[in-house]
Amino acid sequence: MFEAAELGRSIEKDAYKKQALVLRNELLDAQRRLSSAGNFPVIIVFAGVDGAGKGETVNLLSEWMDPRYISARAFGRPSDEEAERPEYWRYWRHLPPKGRIGFFLSSWYSLPILDRVNGTTSKADFARRLERIEQFERTLTANNALVLKFWMHLGKSQQRRRLRKLEKDPLTRWRVTKAQWKNWRMYDRFITAAEETIRQTSTVEAPWLIVEGQDEAYRTIAVATAIRDAIDKALQENRGARVSIKPAAAKRNAAADPQAAKVASEKPASDATTILSHLDMTQTVAKKAFGTELEKQQGRIHLLQRRAWNKGVSTILVFEGWDAAGKGGAIRRATAALDAPWYQVIPIAAPTDEERQHHYLWRFWRHLSRAGRLTIFDRSWYGRVLVERVEGFAAPSEWMRSYTEINEFEDQLVERGIVLVKFWIHVTFEEQLRRFKEREKISHKKWKLTDEDWRNRARWGEYERAVNDMVERTSTRLAPWTIVEGNDKNFARLKVLRTIGDRMKAGL
Repeated sequence: MFEAAELGRSIEKDAYKKQALVLRNELLDAQRRLSSAGNFPVIIVFAGVDGAGKGETVNLLSEWMDPRYISARAFGRPSDEEAERPEYWRYWRHLPPKGRIGFFLSSWYSLPILDRVNGTTSKADFARRLERIEQFERTLTANNALVLKFWMHLGKSQQRRRLRKLEKDPLTRWRVTKAQWKNWRMYDRFITAAEETIRQTSTVEAPWLIVEGQDEAYRTIAVATAIRDAIDKALQENRGARVSIKPAAAKRNAAADPQAAKVASEKPASDATTILSHLDMTQTVAKKAFGTELEKQQGRIHLLQRRAWNKGVSTILVFEGWDAAGKGGAIRRATAALDAPWYQVIPIAAPTDEERQHHYLWRFWRHLSRAGRLTIFDRSWYGRVLVERVEGFAAPSEWMRSYTEINEFEDQLVERGIVLVKFWIHVTFEEQLRRFKEREKISHKKWKLTDEDWRNRARWGEYERAVNDMVERTSTRLAPWTIVEGNDKNFARLKVLRTIGDRMKAGL
């Protein structure tokens, strides 16, 4: 695989200067047009053998380009903060927004390769980690990110000469470490792992480009040219340009008007049978029994969370449900059992301008807490397949793809040892109307009721089908959904608390 990158290619000094001047201007122009279009981010990964010029190339490109629109990150072994979260948390939080370029050194490829070379991971586990990388990059490119990957290569004898040369120069001696010489002695094993990595993860959407690293001028021109051409091509193809989606409002009829929906009490006709159709919504708990059981379940959760805090086991609670279904009340009963340092509640509304410049999962990755904490999402990443689907904020190809992306995201949470509990709180159409009218009469609850809440009632059937698809496609063995019958608030709150306690106990 690497023979073509050991031919000793080079560029004469004068020719390099001429080409470099032109390329520098063209890169700046491409960067300006990328920033102006703002339709997609550019993610550039540098990997390869020690001494092949990865860091030097990134440093030089950073000098050539406008620093306001680029970032460079290098990753070693995870810090304590990073080790307490899922592996890919540290990569997600540093992804560049649309219109920007991110350079990644020692990226998500580094540790899998080194662990395989050092014999600390099996062949099967190595393949699984490469598959996770492929999933990650597919998630990025499906959201229009331009992903470029450069493998900077040297032959074994070339690498030895390069390391010796760096060691002899007092100004570069610090770059050569014992670990690099150790890697050189395991060169053949390193190349075997590299070949497997490139074979499995070089895709049409995120290809590898192998660059001969012996001559600084040659590798610089090769990398810069590839970056320029890829950005130019993506801009010409109008990558990431928003496909025009018919506004949801245009699909609504007169009954969807807030005032019309306000007086409507009949559920929109639907012949669809869903997972919500056969729930027993008559289940209740008497007030006196509720108080006794509430205290018992809150005490249980308190003790379990104390153990989780000491053991470093995190919990994530996801709450979805109809407007006025009782998500807030259930959350308050759960947090009442916890000490303030143990938990955080993340209310999810429409994405901010900053969040819109990233993949939709980015804002959820960045909120993942350190080990031992409990994080509650009041609405969540499932908005992609619920509100965004029904209201037309996401194209069918986008929300259909999201089921797989969400399952992969949740697999990573559970794989890290996080206890993930997902609730859909259900109320009937008639009970929701009763609660809406009740809110209108209570001064401190009026703010909760909006025109949008009324309009959503006219699309009840569409939302119910979306919920059915959501549960069908994302209720997995590792991350099952719990459907909560919510017409009786006491029953719903106790079911939520019991489920939290049961799942935390199992996780511990």
